[in-house]
This record gives sequence, C-alpha cells and structure tokens, in this order.
Amino acid sequence: MQTWPTVVIPAIPGRGQSLSIHDTVAGAEPVPVTGHDGQVSIYVCGITPYDATHLGHAATYVTFDVIGRVLRDAGLRVRYVQNVTDVDEPLLQRAVRDGVDWRDLAEAETALFREDMTALAVLPPDELVGVVESIDLIAAAVQRLVTDGVTYALPVEDSAGEDIYLDLASVPGFGEVSSWSREQMDAVIVERGGDPNRPGKRDPLDPLLWRAERPGEPSWSAAGLAPGRPGWHIECTAIAADRLGLPIDIQGGGSDLVFPHHEMSAAQATAAGAEFAAAYVHQEMVGLHGHKMSKSKGNLVLVSRLRADGVSPMAIRLLLLAHRYDAPWDYTEDAMAAATTRLERWREGLSVNEGPSAEPVIAAIRETLANGLDTPHALRLVDAWVEQAVRGEPGDPAAPGLLARTIDALLGVRV
Repeated sequence: MQTWPTVVIPAIPGRGQSLSIHDTVAGAEPVPVTGHDGQVSIYVCGITPYDATHLGHAATYVTFDVIGRVLRDAGLRVRYVQNVTDVDEPLLQRAVRDGVDWRDLAEAETALFREDMTALAVLPPDELVGVVESIDLIAAAVQRLVTDGVTYALPVEDSAGEDIYLDLASVPGFGEVSSWSREQMDAVIVERGGDPNRPGKRDPLDPLLWRAERPGEPSWSAAGLAPGRPGWHIECTAIAADRLGLPIDIQGGGSDLVFPHHEMSAAQATAAGAEFAAAYVHQEMVGLHGHKMSKSKGNLVLVSRLRADGVSPMAIRLLLLAHRYDAPWDYTEDAMAAATTRLERWREGLSVNEGPSAEPVIAAIRETLANGLDTPHALRLVDAWVEQAVRGEPGDPAAPGLLARTIDALLGVRV
C-alpha cells in the first residue's frame, strides 16, 4: 500500500540522548529504548478507514513521529511499520449505511488520512500495510496456529465453513500486557469488537482468527482454510512478524488498544512460540466534552475539517504536543486558539535577525524529550527563548535559524 511523501529532517549539530519512555507492561518508571544492533523496530496500529482522521488518531501518530525523531537524533536507525485495517465490520457496516462499495470507502478514507499526515509533517512509515494485500500471510499465520493445535472451530449457519478461534487456555501469561482483571476484560469486550456470547466458545474472550464466508461479505480463499477473512487481532500479529520480525521493540497505538487488541496480539504470538514486543507504548485518549473522541460516538474533531476551516496544520501539531502523550485530555476551541497564538509568536520570535544562543535550549529540548517524551516542557523551552528574542535581546545571528531547524527536526513543527 502506498504511504505518503517523505519528510526531510533538517540536520542539527550534536547528537541527542537515549530515549526512555513509559512501557505499559513495565509500569510507571520510563524504560530505555535500546533496540538491536543500532536499530529500533516500531509497529503502530493504524486506522480502520471508514471515517476521517480525528484528533485522537492524530495524537497517536504525532506521538510516534516524535519518538522516531528522538531515536534518530540519538543515532539509531528506525524501522517503522503501520497497518491499515481495510476490511473489517465497522468499514463494511458504514459502506452499507452509505450505499457505497466498501473498497471505495476504504480507498477514499485512506487517501484523506495520507493527506492529513502529510499536512501534519508526520514521517511516513517505511511500510503502510493493508489487510487486503496481506490476506495470504495472515492466513498462513492462522494455519500455523491450527497445525500447532491451539485453535478450535465453530460451525456457521448458512455457510460451509467454520470460524476459527484461538484457545486462550493454551496461552501462558495471558493478561500480562494489560494487567487487567477478568471483570475489567468482560466489561469492555463487546464494545471493543469481541463476541463473548457466541455459542460454543470455550472462553468468551477467545479471539476470532478466521471468519468464515457469509452471504454478502467479502471473503478470500487461502491454502488450508475455508473461504473467509481474518479476524482483527491476528492481522497485526502476522504483519508485524512478517515485516519486522519478533519481538518488535515497540508496539504502539492508542490506550484503547491495550485490551483486547494488544493483549490478543501478544497472546497469538505466544501461542506461536514467540514474544510479540519488548515494550508497549500507548497514547492516552483525546476527549470532547468529557467523553473519549471516537467514531462510534460521533464526537469527532476532524483534522481535515480544522484544515478546511483555515487552521494551520502546524497549530494543530502544537495543540497535540502541548499535552503529554501518557495523560488523557479534552479538546477545546480555546486550546486550539492558544496553539494558533503560540505558532504566531514562534514565527515572530524566529524571524528576528539575532537572538539568544540556541545551544542551551537545544540541549534542554533534547534532554526533556529523551526523558519520557515531555513535549509540553519542550514547547515551554521554546516559548522562553522566543520571548527573549522578541524583546530584542542581542545575541547570535545564527541562533534563530538553528533553533528553527531543531524545532523542525525534533518536534516536527515547521515555523
């Protein structure tokens, strides 16, 4: 699948510090990201393209964009893969509702997502991988689990095929990613795509690996399996293993994916004899009027709509960076206005002929990003330099340009 245009990262002098970041499994203290042989592999769960990019999506992809920038600044190579769930129940349901072909809907919304990411100066993944183009490799992963004897099949009415489920009883350590209680899992499994009430399931939480063909639904033939299509969770396990190899260094996404998606992705890898990820990093939720911003609720602030209304994409990016990735927050129009004002002030300060030395603030930005990705503090550091520059304090003629390149390189903000 086509990704979006390459983003050029300006060169800045020196080298950044090693990144430490919050790992959902490890707990509160940031853990170092070291990778292997000078490279860090990152897999971030992508969109299901049945609607446009909202600020919750954008917050996730901007967060992992900054993570990639900080790692590169520290001298590491980054291998980044992102998926697109271009066939799934929500997409099919939206297509039926709107009277359009599900493939056309997926293509149109994926194209708009690419436009939004380009506008926000998000570095493109090395590979953007759709489920439809990956059917064979996902089916092969399902077939291996069947061969290993860790699955079971349930008959489907009006179908010659059978749905295939992973038997979680065969998976040691299930629950270690989220550390959730069974009660917590049971409380959300239906709203997050599970089918706990399916007759015949050995455990209500057992994830669907392969959905047998149903009338009117898309399906594919794959060696060893009846016609059908993949379940949601297995797609990421299979794509990550194929494109990056397991274990990946960082599994990323929104915090609403901790359970069941990332828990199940890890369980499927464990069932196949592999560790899925060394660390799990999650962007907390962005809300509107006290509720999580989500397509199902319809309480969305769309990046494309903000852009169409004349809001600068760099102001949107500053809005997102003004909040810690590991703390939930609510969108307000006042916050958007403040981000726009900040961008204008930065442009004023970075257009002066000379300013205070840039080296100390660059070092401080590198330190605060490396220590837990504290982007709000990084923005305040730039604010302080800008205020000195706007006051006309004499200094270094090279400082404004150097700081502008640093902001671009590390924060992705083009002033």
